[in-house]
Amino acid sequence: MAESPRSSSLPRPTAAAEAPNGGALARFPWVIFWVGLVLRLGYMTFAHTWHIRTHWNHFEFGYEMGRIAHSLVTGHGYGNPFWGLSGPTAWEPPLYPWLLAGIFKVFGDYSPLSAWVTLALNCVFGAFTLPAVWQIARRCFSRKVAVWATWIWALYPAALQYDERWVWEMSLTCMLFAWVLALALRMRGIGEPGEARAEGATPGRWALFAVLWALIAFSNPSLQLFLPACGLWILWGSPRWKRQLAYGTMAAVIFLGCLAPWVYRNWVVFHHFIPVRSDFGFEFFDGNGPGSTGMIREYDQPFQDPVQMRKYRQMGEIAWMQWHMQETKAYLARHPGHFWRLTPKRIYMYWAGVPAAASPKWWADLGRSLNFEFTSLAGLFGLALALRRKAAGRWLFFWAFALLPVTYYLITVHARFRHPLEPLIDILGVYLFQSAEKSWRVRGFSRHA
Repeated sequence: MAESPRSSSLPRPTAAAEAPNGGALARFPWVIFWVGLVLRLGYMTFAHTWHIRTHWNHFEFGYEMGRIAHSLVTGHGYGNPFWGLSGPTAWEPPLYPWLLAGIFKVFGDYSPLSAWVTLALNCVFGAFTLPAVWQIARRCFSRKVAVWATWIWALYPAALQYDERWVWEMSLTCMLFAWVLALALRMRGIGEPGEARAEGATPGRWALFAVLWALIAFSNPSLQLFLPACGLWILWGSPRWKRQLAYGTMAAVIFLGCLAPWVYRNWVVFHHFIPVRSDFGFEFFDGNGPGSTGMIREYDQPFQDPVQMRKYRQMGEIAWMQWHMQETKAYLARHPGHFWRLTPKRIYMYWAGVPAAASPKWWADLGRSLNFEFTSLAGLFGLALALRRKAAGRWLFFWAFALLPVTYYLITVHARFRHPLEPLIDILGVYLFQSAEKSWRVRGFSRHA
């Protein structure tokens, strides 16, 4: 039976997995990387986004992470995330504060040069996300999808904002997560030539997988919900599962070994088991306690509220967190519907965007909101299409979309929390529109045949 023009012309989403694309990174068009990097550095430099306001004793330079870095370089250890000397902390995961401390040590504590170097490093992280975007798209879809998705990530203003303006961990976390996805696809043999496909998950790659996930844990531990799904997805497709299970166990030991010194430090300092960070009690209170709206309430945080700051100092960090958790539990016991009313609102805002504060530039806020909603819908519909057409890597992407937002659904939302998913949203959105374009061409051919 002959194929119809429609069925023969539509793209096969698994073609990338069948083609010998093992050299996908070697064929990466590095001109995109250099354009993306120069654009980021140029805008950051000449738009003076590195001119960070110095009020609140430089608090806007990295916020809590900046204060911890300042504490490290002034000899007070990993602590003091707000004002003055409040003692040791595990409020923030350690990777970005350590990075900031190194910059402060070399280029000056809260100096303008340190600000430029920090944002320049963010720009480098954003640019090095580009080869990972290429790898993911090329392995799972096609060269055309890879080219478009990579150029969009290089040039799209919403993807650049965290590289150029924010002294925070978003660009670093996004880069690490994109490379974990690219590595997972390679370990499953997706896009690899025939013989290399069976040997995709080598011991060295499992070790790299563990180290990347440890770095993610130290950058933004909320993403760890996806780690078990990612590891099991690699194992599930392995033809030599007993050997791969041994390699996976080795990776788990390496991962836990990377975390162990920090966990031990927290046990010695606080006499509590704290895997990475300690702030869950307060964040849960902030998102679900009395007066909560499901969004971040900065006015209730210690850096703005003197009463909270005084309690934080008097009680100590862990007791203060536990007190907030108990307060929240008591409040939710009295108002059991409050959490369930806020959770659907948070789910909606995670994908549709958080409302901006009242602003005379309402058209800019509207445009930003429409852009956020459009990209979310494009990514979600692209994921649905990938699942329907059984594209390579589809279940890895599904679990990323399903699990990464869960913490924020339950606690609080902000536009930046979606950023680690945005390379996938970009790729799947391009895949959606590339598929639609080919479908329209087929329909046009059918009408004129």
